[in-house]
Amino acid sequence: MATMSNIDLPRTFLLGHRKVNRLGYGAMQLAGPGVFGPPRDKEAAIGVLREAVARGINHIDTSDFYGPHITNQLIRDALHPYPKDLVIVTKVRAKRGSTGTVHPAMSRYDLTRAVHDNLRNLGLDVLEVVNLRSMFRDDAPSEGSIEDPLTVLAELQAQGLIRHIGLSNVTPAQVAEGRRICRIVCVQNLYNLTDRSDDALVETLAREGIPYVAYFPLGGIRLVRSPKLSEVARRLNASPMQIAIAWLLHRSPNLLPIPGTSSLTHLRENIAAGTLELPESAFEMLSRNELAG
Repeated sequence: MATMSNIDLPRTFLLGHRKVNRLGYGAMQLAGPGVFGPPRDKEAAIGVLREAVARGINHIDTSDFYGPHITNQLIRDALHPYPKDLVIVTKVRAKRGSTGTVHPAMSRYDLTRAVHDNLRNLGLDVLEVVNLRSMFRDDAPSEGSIEDPLTVLAELQAQGLIRHIGLSNVTPAQVAEGRRICRIVCVQNLYNLTDRSDDALVETLAREGIPYVAYFPLGGIRLVRSPKLSEVARRLNASPMQIAIAWLLHRSPNLLPIPGTSSLTHLRENIAAGTLELPESAFEMLSRNELAG
C-alpha cells in the first residue's frame, strides 16, 4: 500500500463542487434508540449539531428515514439558515415501518417522495448531495442493477431538486454502472480499521478524484482489545477511537470519515482526532492488520 506523510495530506477535499473538511459528522445517532423516534434530550442533540459546526465541521451526513424525519428536523432547528460553507448530504431508497423496521423504497413514487421529504424537513429548495443507497441487502453491499432508481434521481436532478448524486452501500460494479448513468460525486460505504473490504475501491476512487465517505468509521474498534492499538494511543496521548479516525485520514486523501455521536464529549474527542499526527511506523503497523498481537 502506498503511503504518504501526514504533512502531505490535504485537510479538505472536493465534494461535488464544494470543498469540505475531510472529517465530517454523521447525524444518524441524534434520533432515538434504534435511530427511531425522537431523542431523549432534544436540546442536547441541537447542542451537538451547533458545536460540530462551530468547531469547523462543514459536512453533515443525514437522511429523512432517520427517525423518520426527526434527524433532518433537528438539523433544521439547530442550523437553519445554514452557513454558506455547510454541505448537507442525505440519502434515499429506504423507509421505516411503524415499529422502526427498515424497508426498501425503490419505486419512482418512493424516491420522489423521499426527495421532497428531505427538502421539506431540512428547509431547503435544493439538496446539495443525495446518495442512492443500494438496498439489495441492508447490512452490506450486494450485486444488482441500480439503473432504474438512479435514473429517477438523475431526472430529479434535471428538475433542479438535486445538485449532485452519490452512491451508498454499493459494490465496485454498481459504482461503475452508476458512473455510466450520471456523474457520481461520492461513494459512501462502511470502512474502518477493522473492516477494510473496500481497500481497492478506495484506491480506485482516489485515482479518479472521487471522495470515499467512510460511515461507521469506528466500527469494530470499540470491540477490539488490541495491545498494539492501545500502545499507539498511549504514545500519542489519545484514545484508540481517535487513532482509528487518524488512521482513516492518513490512509488516503479522498477518505472522508463521518463519525457520529449524540455526546458533546465524544464529538470533541472525534474532532481532536483530526489534528493527530500519526507516525508512519504506527500507520504501517496498523495497516498490516497487526491489531491482535
